[in-house]
Amino acid sequence: MVAGSVGTMDLTPLIQSADTKILLVVMDGLGGYADADHGTELEEATTPNLDQLASAGASGLFDPVGPGITPGSGPGHLGLFGYDPTEFELGRGALSAAGLEVVVAPGDVAARGNLCTLDKKGIITDRRAGRIADDQAQAIVEKLQSGLHIEGIEILVRHEREHRCLVVLRGPGLDPRVGDTDPQKIGLAPLKAVAQAPEAARTAEIINNISEQVATQLENEAPANGLLLRGFDTHRELPSMQERYGVRAAAIATYPMYRGISHLLGMDVIGQPTTLDDQMKILRDAWDDYDYFFFHYKGTDSAGEDGDRARKIAAIEALDAVVPAFNKLGPDVIAVSGDHSTPSQMAAHSWHPVPTLLWSERVGRDEVTQYGERYALRGSLGMRPLKDLMALMLANAGRLQKYGA
Repeated sequence: MVAGSVGTMDLTPLIQSADTKILLVVMDGLGGYADADHGTELEEATTPNLDQLASAGASGLFDPVGPGITPGSGPGHLGLFGYDPTEFELGRGALSAAGLEVVVAPGDVAARGNLCTLDKKGIITDRRAGRIADDQAQAIVEKLQSGLHIEGIEILVRHEREHRCLVVLRGPGLDPRVGDTDPQKIGLAPLKAVAQAPEAARTAEIINNISEQVATQLENEAPANGLLLRGFDTHRELPSMQERYGVRAAAIATYPMYRGISHLLGMDVIGQPTTLDDQMKILRDAWDDYDYFFFHYKGTDSAGEDGDRARKIAAIEALDAVVPAFNKLGPDVIAVSGDHSTPSQMAAHSWHPVPTLLWSERVGRDEVTQYGERYALRGSLGMRPLKDLMALMLANAGRLQKYGA
């Protein structure tokens, strides 16, 4: 599929201009699942404002990639923006680089890094080093930047946020087809980088050499005495939101990775928010300048990844509290969804579909009166791929023409 598409249909010939505004609110890692003791975090949160939107609109459950497939944040967001994640691929390294405005040239290899905690036997006890403070992490990243050396290869290490960092390799003969060193589980040792194609054998050797150097340089650090790498990628170019959908698009996000994917899709990444209040001010100030707003909220995912059910519920309730401010701006379409599920029971991304609500004057109200997974299952949007959401938003905003005679 090319251009703006849903299913096998190219939306681009159907795009028409309209004086309407779309607001997409993404609660990262929103989804969860009910168990014998609890409803989902969303179901148990007190969300009167989101419930009111659900009551006035339509709800459904959306699969970010496909049934049973656990998505990373990159594929999940591509789906939200209508880019089929099975056709467009973005490694975490490319996203992190774009978010930090680091140019990844053809031939470079970029990876997302996690500062982590290892025990004396080299076993991972915390993949995120206790979500180490930014200033402490920055000092460690600077230590790595000055200390890592591979003959003939330039190594760039940049701090992203908390435990997250970016590693970029520059030099001849590099290839991104290398397996992660991050097993994405505690209780295991970091993995050896393995080439997934013969051409990547040298790159895998370089990465394993870097891992050995990191182990030596950080052996006396605490809590961040290790580095895990994943999402190896290289230079990427994607068709822009303007090209596909004819919208002037803006992104408001606190974390570099989500700013990165927005930048790669041609959105204007506006402001430098660090809090939800910052994001709301930026949204209000820019409201007259754009047709489409991507509003990313991270708190739900961080809590889910930490297995902190109470904190995830509180994060959902904090977002609910600003919904009246969204409404006050007068958007023609509001969609609320997630890029993937992060159930606190699993403390990790999962394959569970994400609850999605869509509001507009024309969406058609269904019988759902609360926002939550089991309520959404009864909604008129049904169960569908997340990539369909963009077409539904455009249609409700009057931005798609009739198809055929």
